[in-house]
Amino acid sequence: MVETRDLLVELGTEELPPKALKGLGLAFRDGIVAGLEERELEHGAVRWFAAPRRLAVLVQDVAEQAADKALEVLGPPADRARDEAGDWTPAARGFARKQGVEPEALELIDTPKGQRLGVRQQATGIRTRDCLNEVIQASIGALPIPKRMRWGDSREEFVRPVHWIVAMFGTDADHGEILGIPTGSTTRGHRFHGTGPITLAAPGDYEGALAAQKVVADFEQRQQMIRDQVETEASALKAEAVIDPDLLDEVTGLVEWPVALTGSFEERFLSVPAEALISSMKEHQKYFHLVDGGGQLLPNFITISNIESKDPSQVIDGNERVIRPRLSDAAFFFETDKKTPLADRLEGLKSIVFQQKLGTVHDKSTRVAALAAALAPGIGADPEQAHRAGLLSKADLATDMVLEFADMQGIAGCHYARNDGEPEAVAAAIEQQYWPRFAGDRLPDQPVASCVALADRLDTLVGIFGIGQPPTGSRDPFGLRRASLGVLRILVEKGFDLDLADCLEKAEQGYPDGTLEQGTGKQVLAYMIERFRAWYEDEDIAAEVFRSVSALGLSRPLDIQRRVHAVAAFTRLPQAAALAAANKRVSNILAKLDDQHPFGEVNTNLLQEAQETALSSALSTVSAEVQGHLTEDDYGAALTAMAVLQEPVDAFFDGVMVNADDAALRENRLNLLKALRDLFLQVADISQLVVSSK
Repeated sequence: MVETRDLLVELGTEELPPKALKGLGLAFRDGIVAGLEERELEHGAVRWFAAPRRLAVLVQDVAEQAADKALEVLGPPADRARDEAGDWTPAARGFARKQGVEPEALELIDTPKGQRLGVRQQATGIRTRDCLNEVIQASIGALPIPKRMRWGDSREEFVRPVHWIVAMFGTDADHGEILGIPTGSTTRGHRFHGTGPITLAAPGDYEGALAAQKVVADFEQRQQMIRDQVETEASALKAEAVIDPDLLDEVTGLVEWPVALTGSFEERFLSVPAEALISSMKEHQKYFHLVDGGGQLLPNFITISNIESKDPSQVIDGNERVIRPRLSDAAFFFETDKKTPLADRLEGLKSIVFQQKLGTVHDKSTRVAALAAALAPGIGADPEQAHRAGLLSKADLATDMVLEFADMQGIAGCHYARNDGEPEAVAAAIEQQYWPRFAGDRLPDQPVASCVALADRLDTLVGIFGIGQPPTGSRDPFGLRRASLGVLRILVEKGFDLDLADCLEKAEQGYPDGTLEQGTGKQVLAYMIERFRAWYEDEDIAAEVFRSVSALGLSRPLDIQRRVHAVAAFTRLPQAAALAAANKRVSNILAKLDDQHPFGEVNTNLLQEAQETALSSALSTVSAEVQGHLTEDDYGAALTAMAVLQEPVDAFFDGVMVNADDAALRENRLNLLKALRDLFLQVADISQLVVSSK
């Protein structure tokens, strides 16, 4: 039985980037585990730890040594082993020499391709102790660190200076140097509450030893402690704490020993838009804000301290004094900004560059206004309000509030528009133009807002593609992938049946002649439709289902959505496999004909075989039913109606020769197949489907 020991690896550092801490901890765990498994070292349960000054991994029951392996190394084919005289060939001798054996030690080994010369060897498994340093260094090297730093006179690099390294395999802690630091068994506790270095007797002592010196090393445990404490503090005020997941991750990355404390601010600040106050508390101070039962902001906050103070009131007072100037700034900016109407700020947008080749933000606002008005009739929005909202959509970029609080863009404009007496639809559109901001985010909830949201994204897509700067690989500085998905989501989920090709053409018209490259609209359309591929992958819809619809070259996203779901449902019918195969066969037959082949109507007088007569009759009956469904865009019902064609189609191919010697018969049968194919192509090219027979 293989002996095992627990393994502990810890990197002790200066304070790590809090937003990246969780990702670094998980990546370090994965790297250590991958290194062990790559060397076939068996192990038990794995735990990861991440705190502001440490990354650690604890792996239980790691084998002291990997199992021995029988290796089989193959050489030349057996017929090339000896020459006509019976002597070893140069190929055989060279192979033997390479393996460190005499030719006589070579064996004949059976393979699927015949016998080959070979060597069977017993490889001794690697010892954990011998490879641990390498495993740790490889794991460190693979961490997702965009920019590494050096410290002191060292040439080593890491995200932050490293001060100690724990590497314990059982009680063995001497595993050489890592990042220029000798490994050992000594860690450190809390920066302020700790009483000195901690020498571990065994890896399993790690978590408890740190907890005794006020360090909760387990990231997830510490995060749950924060959540529980925040909720307890909120409950004491009969309020609800808004716990943003990203903020929770960040705060967890800032503290080793979390202590939640509740502070307050003057109620007069509640006259300022809540979003600005929340931004100040959340982004700058890392506070959790509180709301009442109706979702209204309360003049309180919860901060997470990294120390257990003997006088918490002093800590609270300090936090209140720090936040007050930020809130005062927000209040000042808000009151000052309100004195200048948004419309009067349009002139200031002429000095803000949107993109060097595409003009200023003022130019963009003008284009967005015109495009939003053009889209309005198809969405059921008021064109005048859409135009006004588009014109004012970027005006808040010239306000002090947005200059100071960048995430208030749109939100501030909405408040200022209401203050200016703009129609509510216009005010709401200024904020909602940015929805959705990310995957799964909410969509604009008003028609005017949808117009502006679409126009803004379409203008950007056409403009950036038109100057030859489409996304490449992982680079997408203008967020065009996100913009594309935003347009598709708005059109599909809001039920707006707009033609994307037409929308893009209108967007192109907003730019002066010569600004955009020829064919920009078509390029953007292809790019946007392709975004559907990932969309349907997320819905577990097979790629070929999307291909069967995209093959038609459609440009109405809502229509594409309906077709894709109809085809996906069709693939579950028992007739689907046979009809897909038949369509593929028909497609292949027709593909052999000249592009200019003159197809015509089916001549019933030339139908000789019972099977082709039956197919022609069934096709006529089904076609009439299908057309009724298509007028209502009911593609699912259309495909279900077509499913009855399976039997006559199968019978046709079993009993009828398409390439008859008689030219008239042959052409008539080709016309029949063309009619069949055209019927299905009114929904999708189901020849693209790969459907298993039930």
